[in-house]
Amino acid sequence: MNIKLNKKVFFQNLGKIDYKEAWDYQEKLFRKIIAVKLENRDLQEDQQKETSNYLLFCEHPHVYTLGKSGNEENLLLNEEGLKQKEATYYKINRGGDITYHGPGQLVGYPVIDLDNFFTDIHRYLRYLEEAIILTLKDYGIEAGRIEGLTGVWLDHIEKRNPRKICAIGVKTSRWVTMHGFAFNVNANLDYFNNIIPCGITNKAVTSLDNELNKSMDMDEVASKIKGHLADIFGFEVIGEIPNKK
Repeated sequence: MNIKLNKKVFFQNLGKIDYKEAWDYQEKLFRKIIAVKLENRDLQEDQQKETSNYLLFCEHPHVYTLGKSGNEENLLLNEEGLKQKEATYYKINRGGDITYHGPGQLVGYPVIDLDNFFTDIHRYLRYLEEAIILTLKDYGIEAGRIEGLTGVWLDHIEKRNPRKICAIGVKTSRWVTMHGFAFNVNANLDYFNNIIPCGITNKAVTSLDNELNKSMDMDEVASKIKGHLADIFGFEVIGEIPNKK
């Protein structure tokens, strides 16, 4: 790519939003970036347009999502069980297996053009993990990675009681990203009992409030994650998107 790199990122906190509505919105931004990239292929270098980058934060009502490589048997509820739990279920186009989203969980969706930063999906995943690891460090919690498993884990070294606190699953096309991370802040962990999280049967799930034994300020946590992402990726947050519709 010869066009000028754009390190600016539009940030928007969508608040509590239905999963499908947020997914559709991501898709809209995703397609918008790809359309510019395709248009640029037919233009002279001095005529090419910058591609935009977006970072969306939100919370969802209770929902289970299954990645394209996932196994439906990892959802332990039938249709009636989902109704009783007031939860929905979607098969979606990210990588990974099944996970849960719900109130008290901070979900982050970077919809960015990696051509503006670096074209390495493994590095991208590690950067997302690092932002969560640094946020946990801000709260005095040591966290890290377990080889062969995506996401952020506690007790990742001795592995006496390894537990996942943040799940990560992404989609990329033409180096444009969507989906992202789900960080358990004040999440109701009982909902994870209805799935085999990420298809992993022998490891637990935890949350920030569970580890610290107190309810956490979601806005404060979100601010810390956003700051760490900006530092790690070297981007500049430029404020709210004027109109998400």
